[in-house]
Amino acid sequence: MGGPGRYTERFALRVGSCVAAGLLVLAGCSAGGGGARDGAGAGPSPSGGSGTAPAPVPGTTGASGVPLVPELDEAKQPKDAAGARGLLERITVEPEAFGPGVVRSSPFESAPGRWPVLDQGCVWQTSGLPEDVLATVTRHFHLPAEGGRGRVKLTSTVTVHRDRTESGWETARAMEEVLRCPHQVLRDGEEINNLLGASFYLGEQLNGWTEDAFNEFGEYLSEADGGPYRYVWYQAQFGPVTVAVAGKGAAGFTKQEIDALAVQGTSRLMLQAKLALAKGGV
Repeated sequence: MGGPGRYTERFALRVGSCVAAGLLVLAGCSAGGGGARDGAGAGPSPSGGSGTAPAPVPGTTGASGVPLVPELDEAKQPKDAAGARGLLERITVEPEAFGPGVVRSSPFESAPGRWPVLDQGCVWQTSGLPEDVLATVTRHFHLPAEGGRGRVKLTSTVTVHRDRTESGWETARAMEEVLRCPHQVLRDGEEINNLLGASFYLGEQLNGWTEDAFNEFGEYLSEADGGPYRYVWYQAQFGPVTVAVAGKGAAGFTKQEIDALAVQGTSRLMLQAKLALAKGGV
C-alpha cells in the first residue's frame, strides 16, 4: 500500500477532480492540484464568504494568526480497534460547537462497525469496516425548524485508520466518488445532485489547517423536506484520523449559512484530533 505508483494515481485523481468541477475556469489547477469554485475553497469564513480556509477556532492558530498543523506523535496512534474506539471518545463535537440552536438528533449515533459504500449504481449501502479502518463513528444533529425556516440536518463522522497513508486514501476515494457519481442516492426518498468536489494538500489554496482537505458541494432533495437545498461535506485529516461534517440545507437558509455550520463543526473536530495526537498537544 502507498507506493510511488499509487501516489501518482492519487495525483491524477486530484487533477481530474479540478477539471470535472470546472475549477480551471475560476482559479486554475496548478501542478500541485487544487483550485476554487463558488464556495469550494478550503472552507468559508465565519461571515459565510467562500474560497478561503475554514475559520480556525481558539487554540488552532499561532501568534501570527496562521493556522497550524502540529507534528504527529506516532506513539499516540492506536494500534488496535480498542485503542481506536478510545480515541474516538476524545474526538467529539457537542451541538453548541456548530452554533446556537443546534441539538442532538434521535437516533444520535449510527451503528458501530458499519461502513458506507457507494455502489456501482451510485446508491449508498453499508458494509463491515474495511481492513484499513480500526474504528469509526457518525453522530447526528439538527437545527430545528422555526421562524418559517426548515430543519437543517448535520452529521459528524470521525474515522481512525491504521496509519496516515490510509487516511489519505480515504480522501482520494471521496474524490473519485464525486467524479463517478455526481448524482447519488442516500436512501429511499433522499438524494444529492450536481456534486462538485475539490481537494487541497497542506499549503494549497490557503489550506494551513489540515494535512489534506476535501470539500464536496451539491443539491439535497428529500421527498419529506423538499428541495433542492444546499448540500455540503467538509473533510479534514490529521495523521491516521479523518474528520468530516455534512450539512443538508432547508427552506429559508442560504448556502453560506449551511457552509458555516459545517465548517465550524469540522474545525472543532480537527482541534480535538490535534490535541489527542500531536506532539506536546496543539
